[in-house]
Amino acid sequence: MSYWLWVLVLAATPIVELRGAFPLAYFYYHMPWESAFALSVIGNLLPVPFILWLLPVTEKYLRRVSVFDSFFNWLFARTHRKAEGTINAWGLIGLAIFVAVPFPVTGAWTGSLAAYLFGLKKLPALLSIIAGVLIAGTIVAAICITGKWLWLIGK
Repeated sequence: MSYWLWVLVLAATPIVELRGAFPLAYFYYHMPWESAFALSVIGNLLPVPFILWLLPVTEKYLRRVSVFDSFFNWLFARTHRKAEGTINAWGLIGLAIFVAVPFPVTGAWTGSLAAYLFGLKKLPALLSIIAGVLIAGTIVAAICITGKWLWLIGK
C-alpha cells in the first residue's frame, strides 16, 4: 500500500485520527508538512458524514442484538459524559472546541457521536467538526514542525 494511503487510513481510524497520522506522514514518511496536513485532515474527515447520517439508522438495527446494545449504552454514556459540559455551554462552537483539542478520544469520531447524542443538526455539526479538525491539525502540525526545528537547533 502506498504511503499516502497509510496516512489516510490511519487518520480515518478512531482514537488515532490525525493526531497520529500527521506525525507518521511528517516524521516517518518525510512528507512536506502541507501534504501531511492535507492527507491527515481529509482522512480524519472521511468517516464523519457516514457517522452523522448513518449512525441513527444502524444503531436502530444493531441495538436488537444485546452485545451491540450494551456497547452503544457504554459508548454513548462515555461520549455524553466527556462532551456534555462543552457542548451544553457552547453548542456548535463547543463541538468545534471539543474536536479541536488534540487529546485522545476528543476528535472527529467522538465529536460526530456527540453531535448525534445532543441532537445537533447534521450540516451545522459537520461544519463544526470540520472547523475542529482544521484547528486540531494546525495544533498538531505546529507542535511537530516546531518540535523538529527545536530538536535540530539543539544538535
